[in-house]
Amino acid sequence: MSDATLHSTTQDPDDFAVQIADQIESFLVAVTEVAKGDEPDSAVPFLLLEVSQLLLAGGRLGAHEDIVPDERYEPDPGPEPDVDELRERLAVMLDPVDVYSEVFDPYEPRKAPVPARISDDLADVIADLRHGMAHYRAGRTTEALWWWQFSYFSNWGSTASATLRALQSLVAHVRLNQPLEELDGLDTDQGLGDEALEFEAGRVMAQEIAGPLGLRPVK
Repeated sequence: MSDATLHSTTQDPDDFAVQIADQIESFLVAVTEVAKGDEPDSAVPFLLLEVSQLLLAGGRLGAHEDIVPDERYEPDPGPEPDVDELRERLAVMLDPVDVYSEVFDPYEPRKAPVPARISDDLADVIADLRHGMAHYRAGRTTEALWWWQFSYFSNWGSTASATLRALQSLVAHVRLNQPLEELDGLDTDQGLGDEALEFEAGRVMAQEIAGPLGLRPVK
């Protein structure tokens, strides 16, 4: 299936595979456009919307019965597109709110939060989704759905969920005119727990980040 037929009018718009592929394609296009930095004033609200919509597709994949691929071994989807440039562009655009605190598994007792990056998360999600899209465009629909479902459970579902929580929290802090803790000097390769995160955090007032990131506090 080529790019030209990805949204062909001959396809049933009510078909599950078509709907999932459309939602994923929309996310890929939207985040790639945001990363170009042409409209930084609307970046964070737009990312919040796009990640929310992607997780609807993920929820549908998660609720669906197990998808079994047609072949025992995954066909080679070809070279993986590089996401480093996208990752770097997002990191620059989202500075200084790129780093946030996340708990990987809420059901694992006494698990300490660790620092993560929105830019890393979005790039990782993009890589997973593009892998499945390569199968879909090649006409391997079942393989694409299997990969998207499998990687939703194993990686991009939890990653996108954590990213959504960070974006929602960021928007809430600004709209409610609440100060944010600054994570300057805090990097994702540091294994820091609650106390260290709190100790390292400074103060960033909402108005300092509202303009550049397209957010406005409540009057």
